[in-house]
Amino acid sequence: METQLIRQRIYNIRGQRVMLDFDLAELYDVETRVLKQAVRRNAKRFPNDFMLILSMEEVDQLVSQIVIPSKSHLGGAFPYAFTEQGVAMLSTVLRSEKAIQINISIMRAFVEFRNYALTYTDLAQKIADLEIKFQREFADIHEVLKWLAEENQSRSDEISTLQNSPPPPDDWHNRPRIGYKKDS
Repeated sequence: METQLIRQRIYNIRGQRVMLDFDLAELYDVETRVLKQAVRRNAKRFPNDFMLILSMEEVDQLVSQIVIPSKSHLGGAFPYAFTEQGVAMLSTVLRSEKAIQINISIMRAFVEFRNYALTYTDLAQKIADLEIKFQREFADIHEVLKWLAEENQSRSDEISTLQNSPPPPDDWHNRPRIGYKKDS
């Protein structure tokens, strides 16, 4: 089974990556009611961290995200959402050869998600580090520009003073001499 198809059926609900009962039933090629019945018969194998029963608000959210076409698609029952461990536990409940093969593919898809999440976390940290570095460098550049503006203002004031002061008198004959001087 192609992991891309499976990854499209992994959702983030209550901060956990889960797969919904009707998607799993379709993958296992069984009816949703059969899957739910097998889970109910083995309820001890599915603690709260393995399986969630969705609330009405969560169902509404799934409908609004077009994950499911409508509430009537569920047949009046609230869907079960299975975590990675819950999906693994399903393989002990549904013992067909197809269920085993599908579970292997699903486990691979969850691993890909985990690897992607690690890569994403690393990238997010690197971006945060770069932002801090650029903020420091921007502050340094701001200081340099401020200093240059103050220096420029100072030079501007000096130029204005020179432009507004009267020119020195032309005293050509009494000016200091430059060049070679002969001792007399």
